[in-house]
Amino acid sequence: MFKKKNFSLIVLTGLLLFISQTGFAQSRMLSKGATAPLFNAKASLDGKAFNFSLKDALKKGPVVVYFYPSAYTGGCDLEAHTFATLKDKFTAAGASIIGVSADNIERLNDFSADPDYCAGKFPVASDAKGKIAASYGLNISSVQSGITDVRGVKINHGFIPRTTYVINKNREIIAVFSSSKDKISPDQHVTKSLAIVQKL
Repeated sequence: MFKKKNFSLIVLTGLLLFISQTGFAQSRMLSKGATAPLFNAKASLDGKAFNFSLKDALKKGPVVVYFYPSAYTGGCDLEAHTFATLKDKFTAAGASIIGVSADNIERLNDFSADPDYCAGKFPVASDAKGKIAASYGLNISSVQSGITDVRGVKINHGFIPRTTYVINKNREIIAVFSSSKDKISPDQHVTKSLAIVQKL
């Protein structure tokens, strides 16, 4: 009996180590100094779907990866609009932007092209199952019934907490901003990220 319990404990410990080492999930939000998990995702730029690769984006310079709850909701709309407005300054600093939410690609096609929000300036990626968020230690909330966006369209996905990562070319997370922890507004995620990349 004792040997069986010991064996089970060893197997469980090994499984947990395997999961943590392979990056299937993080138990807590990644912080400054951590290595950013690479990901590929279906994304949309100016209404056109494509396959986004963080690895490829980092070859060109630092990347701002920002997670947000949902397209077409107040704070997320403000954040996207601010990123679009300041996109040229990010480009001048050699940095690119990728937004990530649990929205499906159809919603993101609309959002990415909408002149009031992303305005075709930067891509947004779909993390419908929350796997990318989980790799960064962010937990997607459960779907809430009866929630609609600013257009009156039902939101049928969970929300990823508003969190922004600034990642350098070496995959090092050099800054993290969280609305819940840092008590900052959606547009401050943009201005703070810009200030960081402009110093690189």
